[in-house]
Amino acid sequence: MNNTVLSMKAIDKRFSGVHALKKVDFTLREGEIHALVGENGAGKSTLMKALTGIFPKDSGEIHYRGKLFNPHSPKQALNAGIAIVHQELNMMDHLTVAQNLFIGRESTKFKGLMLDQKKQNQRARDLLKRLNMDIDVELKLGNLTVGKQQMIEIAKAVSYNLKVLVLDEPTAALTDTEIEELFTIMRDLASKGVGMIYISHRLDEIGEISDRVTVLRDGELVGTKETRELTKDEMINMMVGRVIYEHPKSKSNVAPDAPVVLKIENLNAGDMVKGVSFDLHKGEILGFAGLMGAGRTETARALYGADKATGTIEVNGKRVSITNPMDAVRLGIGYLSEDRKRYGLATKLSVIDNAVMASHEELSPSFLIKNKALVSSTKEYVEKLSIKTPSIDQFVLNLSGGNQQKVVIAKWLIKNSSILIFDEPTRGIDVGAKSEIYSLMNELAKEGKSIIMISSELTEVLRMSDRVVVMNEGRITGILDIKDATQEKIMGLATLHK
Repeated sequence: MNNTVLSMKAIDKRFSGVHALKKVDFTLREGEIHALVGENGAGKSTLMKALTGIFPKDSGEIHYRGKLFNPHSPKQALNAGIAIVHQELNMMDHLTVAQNLFIGRESTKFKGLMLDQKKQNQRARDLLKRLNMDIDVELKLGNLTVGKQQMIEIAKAVSYNLKVLVLDEPTAALTDTEIEELFTIMRDLASKGVGMIYISHRLDEIGEISDRVTVLRDGELVGTKETRELTKDEMINMMVGRVIYEHPKSKSNVAPDAPVVLKIENLNAGDMVKGVSFDLHKGEILGFAGLMGAGRTETARALYGADKATGTIEVNGKRVSITNPMDAVRLGIGYLSEDRKRYGLATKLSVIDNAVMASHEELSPSFLIKNKALVSSTKEYVEKLSIKTPSIDQFVLNLSGGNQQKVVIAKWLIKNSSILIFDEPTRGIDVGAKSEIYSLMNELAKEGKSIIMISSELTEVLRMSDRVVVMNEGRITGILDIKDATQEKIMGLATLHK
């Protein structure tokens, strides 16, 4: 495993206003799983996009299999045996598994005049069998779980006589079982000589699956170490340049006489929300835990008016009707969706356009666009939330995931929402940005804001919550005070059938 398959030397890349990569070195060996880590904006994805031809590097050299390599497109890189599987999958839901695997390389008959679906299906079965993937190739891709879809994208990459595979946040939306399946496939590929570059913010997984770790910070190489020689705390310190503590909360910070600001009784929505009842106090962080598909996000969407629901909702002691998100916004409820790019942001608009989106009428009631109030409010929260952006006119699309999340938070703080629903607030963001968002949430709670936090990370739930609501199959199976909550108790309730 000591044969170097890929060497990147002094890679430099600038964008408008941002020096994204500063003379970065990186090497990959045959059959190695090499973790590439760093905070959002550290340059990880930029380095990989330069490798896979998504955009050109400004300077530096790439040597692949002993030869100088300058890919001009992802297709060229793929044909050479270098593939990337992005966090946002690039597949077609309406086509079958086999069709997705060989699109553009279809099996044909009668001298290429007709598609040979039978032959193509068999090619797909042979490929998946080689990778020990038990998936029906005739199923439509959209009918598979996200985890299975990801397996298919990896299989598609492997079908190109792969030598280097880049996995960008591959476990972000996977269950524990799917993660284990992914790791089994990765280890099998490594045993066959495929070198893998593994980008992830989940440091425990990096310790389990990788051979070496390279850390980037602010576009610069911090260092490369053997994984077995690196503790989690050392890795974090390399990433952020400071020590970050992740201790669970030992007692609730909510005053005993804190008023109830939100009361939900017998909320029902579709098949995923069944008779849900709970209350939220002023200054409280109410954590929602449960396995994937437990109904947590569906409960939040029903409460916010995004999905049709029945039941009783009271805000500050007054019964209200929330039939759409605008009703919720008018009542002071802000919602940070788990899918910020789809539901929380207009990524092709600027930071200022996104930040004032919910407050435009109050801040700028006239026809003037970007008046002093809009600019002043945006700059205030860019500074307060430490949003890294060259200017407030920068497109949100160009920001890192953590900074995009902060823009969504800024939107609801500018709106002065008193009740905030944070659905997976730290998904896909690095440990440093996580710590900043945790600090922000605690500050908001101290100021009297009330927060519903949905999270799939039990360590996050135990660190942040004053109480923990546990759901399973659309129902609440228990509510724990944080002083009584443990991972074991939460998992017991998360698998309890009522």
